[in-house]
Amino acid sequence: MLAEHGITPASLAREAVTFVDVVHRGNTFRDLFTLLDNWIVDFREPWDVIRRQLRFVGVTVQGKTSPNTWRWQQHAEWTARLPARAVQNVSLPYVVWSYFGDHQTKLTRSFRPATWYADDEGPGRGERSGWALAEAVALVRYGRGREGRRAVARATAGEPALRESWLRSLVTELGR
Repeated sequence: MLAEHGITPASLAREAVTFVDVVHRGNTFRDLFTLLDNWIVDFREPWDVIRRQLRFVGVTVQGKTSPNTWRWQQHAEWTARLPARAVQNVSLPYVVWSYFGDHQTKLTRSFRPATWYADDEGPGRGERSGWALAEAVALVRYGRGREGRRAVARATAGEPALRESWLRSLVTELGR
């Protein structure tokens, strides 16, 4: 599936790729990283080059910032194999995070690792799917417009993760 979208071990050696997901414990990212790691070894591509090209952005629940706050990436062993800046979080208020992760009607099948190789069933055809499709179309239209891109850039301006130049570049590109 990754190859169908132009992501291969060879392409990862040439170009940075960012994976974004709504994160609870980080297990999907762990499984994706393991799959990529095995694939890279099988194709004998240069891990030391590729590790600098991978980025993971976890969409997490907004909480208090303190040294005692539980952060998924600090408990994931695989993240130690990447530069520290390669794994970042963007936090959302719980109600928004929960909407995206738990309640939003999905237009595609759930993409849990156990179903990565399953046949695609396609979207549902019910009323809820129709509303979700309309919501998706509206969000894409808004995001492609100047006002929407600038709103996203403004909303992310205070994120601590913006210390990383690659994420600042992405936000700058959105603001254009």
